Amino acid sequence: MQPASTRQAYLDWLRVLSILAVFFLHAGMAFVEEWEWHLKNKETSNLLMEVNFWLGRFRMPLLFFISGTVTFFMLKSRTTGAFIGLRFRRLFIPLVFGILVIVPPQVYMERLTQGFNGNFADFYPTIFTTGPYPAGNFSWHHLWFIVYLFLYDILFAPLLKWMMSEQGKERLAFFNKLAKRQLVYWLAVPSVIAYTAMNLSFPETHDLIHDWSRHIYWLLFLMTGFICVNFPGLTDSLERNRRISFLLAFASILCINYIRWNDLEPEDLISNWRSDWRTYAYMSLFPITAWCWIFTAIGYGKKYLNKKHRIQNYINEAIYPFYILHQTIIVIIVYYVLQSPDPVYGKFIFTFITSFVLIMCIYHLLIRPYDITRFLFGMKPKKKEAKPGVKNDAETAPVKTAATIPSAIQIS
Repeated sequence: MQPASTRQAYLDWLRVLSILAVFFLHAGMAFVEEWEWHLKNKETSNLLMEVNFWLGRFRMPLLFFISGTVTFFMLKSRTTGAFIGLRFRRLFIPLVFGILVIVPPQVYMERLTQGFNGNFADFYPTIFTTGPYPAGNFSWHHLWFIVYLFLYDILFAPLLKWMMSEQGKERLAFFNKLAKRQLVYWLAVPSVIAYTAMNLSFPETHDLIHDWSRHIYWLLFLMTGFICVNFPGLTDSLERNRRISFLLAFASILCINYIRWNDLEPEDLISNWRSDWRTYAYMSLFPITAWCWIFTAIGYGKKYLNKKHRIQNYINEAIYPFYILHQTIIVIIVYYVLQSPDPVYGKFIFTFITSFVLIMCIYHLLIRPYDITRFLFGMKPKKKEAKPGVKNDAETAPVKTAATIPSAIQIS
């Protein structure tokens, strides 16, 4: 069993992979037919749609799960008050900056396709006068994740800190029992029930106010990620049972797709489908497959990705600004790509590669080197170089053993 206080590099890698999955999905959204998005290509791809559908089952649940582990490591070395202050700096400040600076170009590009005539300077004041999106132009768009994460961390920080205490661990010792055999899968049951019971009444909105089913759903992923690190026997169990998790994940998504591909969805076949048990059985497959893919990722990640690479520090710092920037860059590029007569896959590949390179260039040249941009994007200040002849903190500090070095996972 790996102590909870030791560095767990696989969680860093899974966080990176989850955000890259979000990036891939958004890079392809203009080229798939099934979901509404800000801009749409006339020609669409069924193959991209199926990849996006699969990624969409678990990309955000995995991100919330990993964020729960981040919360654990940040709370471990801080008081509740210090943790709240840090979350304010790392989440709330980038959120406000993102709403005022990063998101408006997305809305502007969309309005151009809807007949708006004017430059960005003409458009910008309307984000304060037209009301919330989609009727108005004020929005947080993809930054809803930061809004929700900030809210959950602030509201539940005292509870989470108590769970880490000796008293809390004694009261919650039953979680250790779930590490035996295949009992770890019981962790998924509360959110499966919540999602299935509430999804029809409270569909996903990302507007914070009316998103009750998703609040419970996302919160349970975050809490479970926290619990799995607080009781490390659970992640050990997921590593042991990783093959079972993969089989369940594959079977569940196959079952969902069989129903979709053969037009057997309850709403298409049953007249009173909203009250029919088969509707709820079908809906339950969606949180089930999300949990199974997450458990698969944790199990295989812990087994094969728990090694730190020298480039990991750079990636860990870059991934949060990458997330903040990614959709705006994609939307801007897509706006111009849609005017090209090229085939859909050529447009997607160009969008994916160009967006990725541009985001990384902006990060490396404009965000990473400067303290002000690091602050606005939720990064730590730059490390100050020691003056000649003066020993820095690293040289004078006592050497820490592996068991005392906390995780370096950054904010997500």
